[in-house]
Amino acid sequence: MKHAFAWLTALALVIPQISTAESETMTRDQQDVLNAIQTMTSNFQGNDIAGVMASYETEATVVFEPGSPVSDAAQLEQMFAGMAAVKPVFEYAGHEVIVNGDIAVHIAPWSMIGETPDVQELGQSGLSIAVLRLQPAGGWKMVIDNPHGGRLLVQDQ
Repeated sequence: MKHAFAWLTALALVIPQISTAESETMTRDQQDVLNAIQTMTSNFQGNDIAGVMASYETEATVVFEPGSPVSDAAQLEQMFAGMAAVKPVFEYAGHEVIVNGDIAVHIAPWSMIGETPDVQELGQSGLSIAVLRLQPAGGWKMVIDNPHGGRLLVQDQ
């Protein structure tokens, strides 16, 4: 019990230094991570698939469907192109960025509306959890992108 209290106390002292919500003052690294996410989102909404792919490391993993991660770059590009065809428009309900050295986590609730080729509106929402790495030449790229991170919070009733 004594060790748990010490661990929780240490955690409480560390978290405010490395975690921030969008409404708080962000460090330069946190803002750069957020900019990387916003650039990818803008490229996706603009159907710039090359720009989307440039937001990811070569061997990145994206979870397009819960429980089905994809790491093959050609398949990722094909999946993004297919999804961009619905002309997605994303909104975020906030951003949290945690940076530790050259690794960062971005967490954000999101919603998306789009339109199928037969003009039917569709919508989705979720909790995005992305892991980014600072690149040797500078800039942040995604290593893992899971827009369905909130699925574990849903309880069957």
